[in-house]
Amino acid sequence: MDIRHATAPDQIPGMSTSGLRARFLAEDLFAAGEVRLLYVHEDRLVLGGVIPGPEPLPLPCPEPLGSAYFLERRELGVVNVGEPGVVTVDGVAYPLAGKECLYIGRGAVEVTFAAGAFYLVSTTAHTTFPTMKSADPEPVRMGGREGANERVIYKHIHAKGVRSCQLVLGVTVLAPGSMWNTMPCHTHRRRTEAYLYFDLEPEHRVVHLMGEPTETRNLILADRQAVISPPWSVHCGFGTRSYSFVWAMGGENQAYEDMDLVAIGGLR
Repeated sequence: MDIRHATAPDQIPGMSTSGLRARFLAEDLFAAGEVRLLYVHEDRLVLGGVIPGPEPLPLPCPEPLGSAYFLERRELGVVNVGEPGVVTVDGVAYPLAGKECLYIGRGAVEVTFAAGAFYLVSTTAHTTFPTMKSADPEPVRMGGREGANERVIYKHIHAKGVRSCQLVLGVTVLAPGSMWNTMPCHTHRRRTEAYLYFDLEPEHRVVHLMGEPTETRNLILADRQAVISPPWSVHCGFGTRSYSFVWAMGGENQAYEDMDLVAIGGLR
């Protein structure tokens, strides 16, 4: 399990490109036949990537969690970013097609993954909600061609959808010819967010903006790479072609609208 410590905004201006990538980017989250996990001290998020081999892969419980099993004090969101696969939770199998989502509640003991390619996001949990597949989330259409940000947002885990203790998660799919996500951008002062970019050909990239609105920096991401966005940081990006991304967050509340908008003219 990789560990990322919390950072302060005044650390960013002096960081090199390699320094920024080392702190905020998960470059190698997916590897064939492995479960890879990243522990983020910002709001105690855990990010993960799973690509099962011929045999199902179990969800491990790394020592930094200090628990008897992974979900003893946590909840978990799983999104399939590959071919169809199956997640089995305490003996119950949940088939997941591409872009489908499964919520696994606190207290589940045995979790295994077969086929597919799964992105994991976990937050701490002080109560238990039932394990549930997100079925037919209502699509929210936003943006337009004139802003190159025509997109559909699928909200999976949230207060009016699949219930959770604090995890909020969804998938955004950009229309062909659209490249911008979330512009005008915003910050979440009470939550930490993570983006996983996928559906991107190997030769293409996403330029992700981060940092305080008046002190922005950028990270260049490839397919199936994730970026950590602390509460003080903006998070938006522009691709060299259209793509999809998983957004997930945890913190003080689950209010989707709890954000501080940043005017385009205020970015520096």
